[in-house]
Amino acid sequence: MEVSKSDWKLFRTRIGDWQEAYMERLVKGYMDLLEGKENASDKFWKLEERIKKDKKHPGVMLELSKGNMIFDIVALINSGVVTVDDLADFSDELKESVAYFTNR
Repeated sequence: MEVSKSDWKLFRTRIGDWQEAYMERLVKGYMDLLEGKENASDKFWKLEERIKKDKKHPGVMLELSKGNMIFDIVALINSGVVTVDDLADFSDELKESVAYFTNR
């Protein structure tokens, strides 16, 4: 499917906010981990491992490509960064393609 210019422009506009909201949830999780009753060293290493894993997540880092946009949106939905409702302003064609790949 060819992505429309308007969908591509909207995606580039929204992705930063979507990622920012996702990273805010990550930070809250890190804070919960740090406030735990474990030893400081245990918390440190758990935090380091989580950050190492999280920074590769599409909700944190995503190489923007018009050709991969639908697959990126599917990955963002499948990983809980966004929901199908977040696509309300996108074209029906894009929503149908995303629905096909997410089986929704």
